[in-house]
Amino acid sequence: MRYRSIVVLTGAGVSAESGVRTFRDNDGLWEEHRVEDVATPEAFARNPDLVYAFYNARRAQLGTVEPNAAHRALARLEKEHRGDVLVVTQNVDDLHERAGQSNLIHMHGELKKARCGHCGAVSVWDEPLDATNRCGACGTVGQMRPHIVWFGEMPLAMDDIDIALAGADLFISVGTSGNVYPAAGFVQMVRGLGRAETVEINLEPSEGSFMFHDSRLGPAGRLVPQFVDELLS
Repeated sequence: MRYRSIVVLTGAGVSAESGVRTFRDNDGLWEEHRVEDVATPEAFARNPDLVYAFYNARRAQLGTVEPNAAHRALARLEKEHRGDVLVVTQNVDDLHERAGQSNLIHMHGELKKARCGHCGAVSVWDEPLDATNRCGACGTVGQMRPHIVWFGEMPLAMDDIDIALAGADLFISVGTSGNVYPAAGFVQMVRGLGRAETVEINLEPSEGSFMFHDSRLGPAGRLVPQFVDELLS
């Protein structure tokens, strides 16, 4: 077995191939909204109805998209590789899960979950969310918010991610811009430890492309299955 512990970071470029839009593709607009109006704690405090409506629409959109070949290939890698495989995703959709991925960390939260601002409990949430909803854990009304890491908030499970990166002997970055931290610093952390190979798969070189041992440019839906075939051969 060549690699005992593989960590894969996935970004918006993976979901984009399934039809999920990203704000960076639209001059700072995300589904026609400014990020500052829908993806910050201040936006939620200022206009909660707009934020609720935005994420309700994004949640509903998940029913119109399907996992692509990159999602399925990574799920296959987890299933068939004899070592450990962890996918850390910046995406908030459920496409990795629907492809069969189980060892997965959503560092930026999940569209299909809600969090209570009063007690912090996280609930699976498939229905529209608004200010009338009650927390199933503490019973508080009006404190449920999308379980999304907004700009200015700390990403989730960073301790677990740091431990996985420290033990990895292969780090793969797929579909990421390389300019959103802390994820953009993962390759630097891994390279600094000097024990892992690093591979980037992206449509174009990321800002940190020079830090990868290998950079493969093209659609994730084509290149990820090819690379997984190499790893499993």
